[in-house]
Amino acid sequence: LYSGPTRAFKDMALQPFGALLSHFAAQKKQTYLILAATSGDTGPATLESFANKPYIKVICLYPDGGTSDIQRLQMTTQNASNCKVIGIKGNFDDAQSALKNLLNDKDFITNLHAQGIYLSAANSVNIGRIVFQIIYHFWAYFSLLKNAQITFGEKISIVVPSGNFGNILGAFFAKKMGLPLQKLVVASNVNNILSDFIHSGVYDVSSRVLLRSKSPAMDILKSSNVERVLYALFGAKRTRQLMESLQTKGAYSLNQDELALLQDDFSALYCDDTQCLQSMTEVIKKGFVLDPHSAIAYYGAKKLQKENIIDKSVFLATAEWSKFAPSVWEALQEAYSLQDVYSDEKNAIKDICEHTSAVLPQAISTLFNKPITQKDVVAISVIRSCIMQWIEQS
Repeated sequence: LYSGPTRAFKDMALQPFGALLSHFAAQKKQTYLILAATSGDTGPATLESFANKPYIKVICLYPDGGTSDIQRLQMTTQNASNCKVIGIKGNFDDAQSALKNLLNDKDFITNLHAQGIYLSAANSVNIGRIVFQIIYHFWAYFSLLKNAQITFGEKISIVVPSGNFGNILGAFFAKKMGLPLQKLVVASNVNNILSDFIHSGVYDVSSRVLLRSKSPAMDILKSSNVERVLYALFGAKRTRQLMESLQTKGAYSLNQDELALLQDDFSALYCDDTQCLQSMTEVIKKGFVLDPHSAIAYYGAKKLQKENIIDKSVFLATAEWSKFAPSVWEALQEAYSLQDVYSDEKNAIKDICEHTSAVLPQAISTLFNKPITQKDVVAISVIRSCIMQWIEQS
C-alpha cells in the first residue's frame, strides 16, 4: 500500500480525501484549517495531498525526534505557503492529544470563525480517512479471487501492523459490510497496548511508558480508533463510560461478554525489535525488502499460520523500506554477513540499493537536496498560539 507519493499507506486514503475536501471547500468558497498529528506517515501524506490547494490551510504536528529522518525531511522541506509544520517536545500521544484538544477548544474555534476559517482534521479521527481505508480490503479479497487463490465466499484473515487502530478499523467495517473475513489480526510492536487489550479486555495506560522502537510510526499508547470499535459493538452509553474511565483513571476494563464479542472479530500479537529484524532478514533472503512496520505484519501472519490460528491471510505492507533505511540496512547486514558501516541515512539507502534489487523513488532521493523550510519546534503549551500567529501572518 506504499505506492503513493509519500511512500506510505496513508496516501491511499489521503489522496482522494484531500481531493474531495479541497473540491468542496473551493465550491463553497469556504476556508478550512486542516489539523494533522503524525507519528511519521500521516503528516507527509497530508501535506502532499493539500499543498497549494485553494481555501485550505494545513497544520501538521509531529514529535521532534520521534520519526525517521526521511519522514522528518518529508515534512520539514515542505514549502507550500498554505502548510505549517510544527515539531513538538513530546511523543505522538502528546501530539494527538493536542489535536483533539484543539478540535474541542471553543475559544480556538470561535477565533477561527471570526477570520472566516472552519476546522477539520486529516487524522483518522476524521471518518473520511477510514472510509477510504475500507476499500483496499475489498480489493485484496477480489484480487485473490481473480488469481484463483480463493473461492468466492471463502474466508481470509487480514493482518495489520497497528498503532492507532485506523487501518484495522477499515477491515472491521469491511467485515461488517459483508466481506468474508475470518480474523482481523492486530500486529503490535513493543508498545503492545493493543495486543494486551484484545487478549485481556483491559486497556491500561496509567503506568505505561512509551517505548522507542524500530517501527516508530506504531509507537503509540492511546489508539484513538479503538473507541469506534467499542461504539460499534457496545453502543454509545457503554462507550462513553469506558472513555470517561480512560480519561479519569487511565484505564478501563471490558466484562467477559464484551471481551468475547471483541475476540469474535479480533486476534492480536506483538513483535519485539529482534523478531522484527529477523523477519526483515528472512524476507530479504527471499528477494524482497520490507520496512520494519510491514515486517511486523509478516511476522504475525507467519506465526499465526504456523500455530493454525489463521489459514489463508493477507498482511498489509504499510510503508516503503526507504523511509526506515537504518533498520533495513541492519537486517541486510545480517542476511548477507556484510561488514559495511553507513555514516548516515543517505548512505544507508545507497548501500541497500547496491546490495538488493530495490530502487529508490525520486520522491525520496530528492529530499536530501531540499532546504529545510519548516524549523519550528515548540512546547505543547504554546501550540495554539503558534498556530494563531501563523494564521494571522498568512
